[in-house]
Amino acid sequence: MTGAVLLVLLAVEGFTILRVGRLLTLHFFLGMLLLGPVALKAGSVIYRFVRYYTGSAPYRRKGPPALLLRLLGPVVILLTAGVFGSGVMLAVAGPGQGPWLLLHKVSFILWFCAMGIHVLAYVPRLPGLLAAEARGVAAPAGGTGRQAGAGRHARRAMEVLGGRGTRLALLTASLLAGLVIALLTVHLAGQWHPGGIRIQR
Repeated sequence: MTGAVLLVLLAVEGFTILRVGRLLTLHFFLGMLLLGPVALKAGSVIYRFVRYYTGSAPYRRKGPPALLLRLLGPVVILLTAGVFGSGVMLAVAGPGQGPWLLLHKVSFILWFCAMGIHVLAYVPRLPGLLAAEARGVAAPAGGTGRQAGAGRHARRAMEVLGGRGTRLALLTASLLAGLVIALLTVHLAGQWHPGGIRIQR
């Protein structure tokens, strides 16, 4: 669920980059809003990593991701921290203060490449996982090829993680936390606009 929400929000955030001059306030707002679910997703990944490598039986049965994705995971987390950390520093420091704009651009380019591989690897599984989550049961085993693979991944995820209500509550809380941060900091976009804050329409 968190991955699906992030996929949508990051796509909208990516669209604002195409016209960042006119959509800068929205870019700021979404960037701050994303802090909540991004932190939740990173925490979830780190939790699964720790449980697997400390020998938790359900996580060991599920098995690790493919080797490339295991190697890519820490890189994605570090680059995500770089993109959002430099973005927050840009909001606080304002234009022309330190190397934050360059760091934000460079870390974004590297993050985009790494995240592209990550998304392409996991997005085929997403429909089966979301369908299973919506029903609150394991996805059916029927189907062939990609559908069967998605069903197997959905069943394993449901068996290992469980706690549908807890997941939904955590996701909701992360979005609310991000919304509060965004509302409290959106005024900082004004220092990047000549003449003060301009809410774009």
